[in-house]
Amino acid sequence: MARHDVIKIGYPGAVISCNHYLGRSSGGWTYVRPDAKAWMAELGWLIKRLHLEDWGLPLEVTCSGVFKDARSCPDLSNLSKCTLDGIEEVTGINDRNMRWHDGTITISPKETSYLLITIGESTLETPPVAPQSKSRRSKVKSNRKLCEKNL
Repeated sequence: MARHDVIKIGYPGAVISCNHYLGRSSGGWTYVRPDAKAWMAELGWLIKRLHLEDWGLPLEVTCSGVFKDARSCPDLSNLSKCTLDGIEEVTGINDRNMRWHDGTITISPKETSYLLITIGESTLETPPVAPQSKSRRSKVKSNRKLCEKNL
């Protein structure tokens, strides 16, 4: 049976969006903004107890959220980079071994905005490896031989 767990974490707003979580210094180098870095550290502490490094890869990561109103509701896909980088920083699992899925959005004016991040082992079998095609050089040689035979 594939393992999975759900983490509830506050939603700090657009600071964790892929459009806003990086800043650029006057020298031209990029950095993670302090608010986003703090959120990623909080996520890391919540994930650390799961020992994801012992789980089967790839990991499925689904993000759902509860928001006060439609204006505060983000595009969940834009949260993927910051979220997956936060998981990678704590676990050491490269984010190429994680599959992102947008979950559900709930509008609830009475609640404080938060995210539910579900992490689980993939239940899909790994797809078969595509057969390797011949190199271009061998294709050219075989085409040449066919042409010579036809002459």
